[in-house]
Amino acid sequence: MTDTPAARGRLYVVGTPIGNLADLSERAREALAGADVIAAEDTRRTRGLLLHIRAETPLIAYHEHNERERVAELLDKLARGATVALVSDAGTPLISDPGWRLVRAARAAGIDVVPIPGPSAVIAALCAAGIATDRFAFEGFLPRRAAARVERLRQLAAEPRTLVFFESVHRLPETLDALVEQLGPDRPAALARELTKVHEQIVSAPLGELRARLDGDIPLLGEFVIVVAGAPGEAPPDERRAREIYELLSSEIEPSKALKLTAAITGLSRNDLYRLTRT
Repeated sequence: MTDTPAARGRLYVVGTPIGNLADLSERAREALAGADVIAAEDTRRTRGLLLHIRAETPLIAYHEHNERERVAELLDKLARGATVALVSDAGTPLISDPGWRLVRAARAAGIDVVPIPGPSAVIAALCAAGIATDRFAFEGFLPRRAAARVERLRQLAAEPRTLVFFESVHRLPETLDALVEQLGPDRPAALARELTKVHEQIVSAPLGELRARLDGDIPLLGEFVIVVAGAPGEAPPDERRAREIYELLSSEIEPSKALKLTAAITGLSRNDLYRLTRT
């Protein structure tokens, strides 16, 4: 019998707590309890979450080592009308975790994919770091090999956006060493440890200071997120020249005339010039 779109199931991508179980949303609770099967990165951790919400939904392991075969298996279930919930170890699925191949395959097959937003260590760390959040780049885990790690950081050294990294407790010291070496000890940063858990700790300080405090008042325990300020930007050459011209003219004539003459000389609008001269 040929499947019809109406007979197809639905794939829920469910955000789960990163530590504090009280952060599980009501929508997430309903999706996990009502699914026909939950595709979980770590079935042991997800089973504990199900015990907490008193649900008995069947679990199937879905991780980077079995992803290829599981995609085909889950896609078949979805095509037959099953409801599948996808979860990671903790937080929002697909963020530095497997799952995008299943989502891509489901969408290509015409199956509804429904995101159920939830906690994210990336967003939690950014919110509390005290570093610019209007533009950021999530880099996940840096390469394990030292040479590859250094090369990646060299590529990121001039990145103006805020950078966010995940790191394991065992590799944190060498990663901070590399960050200090490649981005400089004075680059503003924050280290977030055990987010939403009992021993949550968020320390904002330059990279060099964070490295010095590691294993002191910042224990080498738990899971870490590193937030690093983007590279300080310089004004484009045309803007620098316009500012210089305005400053020179305004020292001799009234500011409004200096602004008008600077606009005529540089071709920049008076509004742009006003902004530049007020920053």
